[in-house]
Amino acid sequence: MNTKGGLTKRNTQVQEMQQKDTSLKGLIKAMEPEIKKALPSVITPERFTRMVFTALSSTPKLQQCTPQSFLGAMMQAAQLGLEPNTPVGQAYLIPYGNVCQFQLGYKGLLDLAYRSGEIKDIQAHEVHENDEFEYELGLEPKLKHIPAMSNRGPVTMYYAVWHTKTGGYGFEVMSKDDVLEFAQKKSKSFRNGPWQTDFDAMAKKTVLKRALKYAPIATDFVKAVATDETVKSNISANMEDEPDETMTIDAEPIPQNVDPETGEIIPDQEAAK
Repeated sequence: MNTKGGLTKRNTQVQEMQQKDTSLKGLIKAMEPEIKKALPSVITPERFTRMVFTALSSTPKLQQCTPQSFLGAMMQAAQLGLEPNTPVGQAYLIPYGNVCQFQLGYKGLLDLAYRSGEIKDIQAHEVHENDEFEYELGLEPKLKHIPAMSNRGPVTMYYAVWHTKTGGYGFEVMSKDDVLEFAQKKSKSFRNGPWQTDFDAMAKKTVLKRALKYAPIATDFVKAVATDETVKSNISANMEDEPDETMTIDAEPIPQNVDPETGEIIPDQEAAK
């Protein structure tokens, strides 16, 4: 497939479409043939387009993003066969300044892992203060988690475990503090999006990604995971091969309206205390 030639042609078409209809909705409708080619059979282009329109209306800041970056994030979701900005939590289109960032969700990462055909079972869980939890590393790694039947207390840790069809397995454990520190330093969109609305799911995705680094999984899966938290404005038939345009920035201090323990937004009255 001539990706480079298709890329140039598609980017030229996007520019021509912008001259005809400058609204994002107009551009999305014009790209429905490309969306149809990218999507798996289980998702119709009409349904996918409705989800994208809903994302635009429910997150007004997306309309302030450059059309190319928004369409790039949209096409990444389409080519991976993931539903963007739905309660399912497969993928997200996140406004970051004036560009749109594509972000994998916890459920999306699970789906991609199972689709690889090499994973038999994969799980990620929260550990609460009153749960029975212990693990060992070394030559014979072990992990044991027995959730408390009641009054489990606050979440203190997260872990992920994978098993392959050939009998291999592995796990990763992170404290909540470690997850929060990682998110603040590494995630450009920590202040908005799923880190604020669904912290536990994003924490499980983070520990799951770490665990899967050691799993014997195909290159296609690795390339798909690498699309997480990327900005791409070049449209091609293989978005995963396009370079990430996210600018490297230093981690910013935690704003006053974000709880450093939970990562949740604090109402203005409480933050002022």
